[in-house]
Amino acid sequence: MKLPIAKAYETYADRVFAAAFSVCGNRDDADDVTQDVFLRYQTAGKDYADENHLKAWLLRVAINRAKDLKTSFRYKNTVPWEDYMGTLEFREPADGDLFRAVMELPEKYRVPIHLFYYEDYSVKEIAKTLRRGEGTVKSQLSRGRALLKSKLAEEWNDDE
Repeated sequence: MKLPIAKAYETYADRVFAAAFSVCGNRDDADDVTQDVFLRYQTAGKDYADENHLKAWLLRVAINRAKDLKTSFRYKNTVPWEDYMGTLEFREPADGDLFRAVMELPEKYRVPIHLFYYEDYSVKEIAKTLRRGEGTVKSQLSRGRALLKSKLAEEWNDDE
């Protein structure tokens, strides 16, 4: 199964962008990664078992490409994600606080948290996508949640 490029982009571009942004922390780089992912999709002569397989492949490529970009020389000269925060709109102020707290997590916790909560991936799917053991993913989710809880509790206590 292979969707036409326009349909694949329409269906998955936002998710690919979000996954890339969770690694890069930068809108411009996430846009570049998104374009690169769909270029690779179009040129790959690969057949996918179903839409879940396609989605997993797109997200895996996005995360890997974003990691590659993050280690490049050019990445060291980009605008930090905090500058991008001003352009985002959130329904509730707490949503912005949560987004900021997630983005402040170390990458090894941030990416699994993103895939679990924003992409509705199971632990097994995250492990397969990130090529990590299920136990590792469970541990990273648990530690990421603990860090988020601690960070958000500090912010809420500071507000009182």
